[in-house]
Amino acid sequence: MGNKALVYSENEFGKLDGKVANGLARHSEKYKILGLIDSTKAGLDAGEYLDGIKNGIPVFESIDKAIENLGLVPDYFIYGIAPLASFLDKKQREIIFSAMEKGMNIINGLPEFFAEDKEFMQKANEYAVNIFDIRKAPPRKELHNFSGRINDVKTPVITVLGTDCAVGKRTTAVNLVKSLKKEGLNVSFIATGQTGLLQGAKYGIAVDVLTSGFATGEVENAIVCANENDKPDIIIVEGQGALSHPAFTSSSAIIRGAMPNAIIIQHPPKRKNRCDYPKILMPTLESEINLLEIFSKSKVIAITINHEDMTNLEVDKAILEYEYNFELPSTDVLWHGCDKLVKKLFEVFPKLKKPTFKIIPIPKNPIIKVFPIKQ
Repeated sequence: MGNKALVYSENEFGKLDGKVANGLARHSEKYKILGLIDSTKAGLDAGEYLDGIKNGIPVFESIDKAIENLGLVPDYFIYGIAPLASFLDKKQREIIFSAMEKGMNIINGLPEFFAEDKEFMQKANEYAVNIFDIRKAPPRKELHNFSGRINDVKTPVITVLGTDCAVGKRTTAVNLVKSLKKEGLNVSFIATGQTGLLQGAKYGIAVDVLTSGFATGEVENAIVCANENDKPDIIIVEGQGALSHPAFTSSSAIIRGAMPNAIIIQHPPKRKNRCDYPKILMPTLESEINLLEIFSKSKVIAITINHEDMTNLEVDKAILEYEYNFELPSTDVLWHGCDKLVKKLFEVFPKLKKPTFKIIPIPKNPIIKVFPIKQ
């Protein structure tokens, strides 16, 4: 993989606003992540800090320290923070200018588009580097309105939705895709946010920067294209925000565009208030499931847990409670894997189960008996 990259996540790695950096530290098909920038965690291994398992991605104090330790200048500098207030302050702009000066191309996942900023473009021209605004929508003439073609897709479509933003919907979806592929299935993943696209998703678009009509149409189009091009056994669609969240409409567009055959819901049991909205209480898991099922006319078939601020014991207790109260398989995919989810999908969609054949060895010198045919 030649796309060597540094990810900037100062003071946010491992936190909610560092979800882009967190996602790239866990999984990246498009870029080879050489390190992360966060002076508050300098010297740590990114994988060990996130999940307790080393992955060989170091956290550096600064760009200069990263280049010094790596012995090279990476090809790309990825801005890995996704705050609610998405405009850069002067210090953050200077850091990106510094990366450009050193010869790194800039990958921007913010809805503040660097390519529309005169100063950024002047610096890009001066240092002969490129700027890529991942969330910038295609030209209007290339966008798709909803067409109804989704009704012709017979492949099972599964959406991973949640009770809030930044609860791990994409992480669960990506891990589920990996697990299904291990079962021998041909799986298509539809990204609906910047991190999934940065991780290398073949299909998808950042839904939240589109108007509602095009958002629904683009989700539908991504699924239809994946279905026609790749002939998958199953399609997994990443969710955004939460259907009940007053600040976001992305879930509505994703559900309308995907028309899912089943839903997996992600929930953080210990979270009391909406992410970035401390005065808005979290919904109950029961209320969100009811809302999703009424709105989508589909069924929630499993519950996945975000273990923020939870101990192992608390997660295990929550799993038991959810399975008893909702009669749905429940798990934390980062701590317990996706086995329950895969099993449930095979139950709901039995045609997914690949037949297994037992190979019986033939003896080298078989004894063949010939019986006379009765006249």
